[in-house]
Amino acid sequence: MRGTSAPADRAPAPAASRLLWWKEVLLVVGFYLIYTWIRNRFGSAAVEPADAFDNAEIIIDMQRAMGLEFEDELQGWFLGYDWFLRAWNIFYGTFHFVVTGFALVFLYRRYPREYPRWRTIGLATTGLALVGFAAFPLMPPRLLADCGRFGACVESPYVDTVAELGSWWTFGSGAMEQLSNQYAAMPSLHVAWALWSFLILAPRLQNRAALAFVWAYPWLTLFSIVVTGNHYWLDAVGGVVVLAVGYAFGTWLHDRLDERAAARA
Repeated sequence: MRGTSAPADRAPAPAASRLLWWKEVLLVVGFYLIYTWIRNRFGSAAVEPADAFDNAEIIIDMQRAMGLEFEDELQGWFLGYDWFLRAWNIFYGTFHFVVTGFALVFLYRRYPREYPRWRTIGLATTGLALVGFAAFPLMPPRLLADCGRFGACVESPYVDTVAELGSWWTFGSGAMEQLSNQYAAMPSLHVAWALWSFLILAPRLQNRAALAFVWAYPWLTLFSIVVTGNHYWLDAVGGVVVLAVGYAFGTWLHDRLDERAAARA
């Protein structure tokens, strides 16, 4: 109808109206590449396996003290169902990129007013995770029984499902094992990104099937990180914490940048 304005949350804000997609791609991809370089350069390449194993024992002892060490039992229920575990290997290795990327593009296209704030929150959350990786390098369950360069080579019920059953790709085998940070487990960015995507998509999607998936997605992510042997459940708690801090810091930073942009206008 002529003269009808767009909804407030979809109308471009002054800052959003100046967004250029290629600049956003350069910003997000560039930030992620820098984050990856820092994470990998100062991770398992510079950390002794004994230190990462000591931290794993701390996590396991904490979970036992709470009576909530269940990851090995959960994984054990599905050992022998190779097709099922392969599917979760693929989910673990791909969905956090696919769903996070979709949420970012969806927000940019449909809700440009909201996009800059949530982009900044996502970048802040990702950057803050580096603090956890540096302060608490953590050997994941899948490496406890591993006798390779990064493993503890101890008796453990955990199985590295990707190494045993395969996936499309993994950071834990071949050349990627040497390049990636094997001890970047606390916090779980898989969980942090899943919740970030949920907070973006759940209030804005209309399709019931899509909404059902979005509501289930954080729980599916939690299941995937545990059943594949890549994380302890306390890593997921770390993901929630880093998202909460990233939300507060990212919102504060976005508001300050908006104020400066308004003052220059």
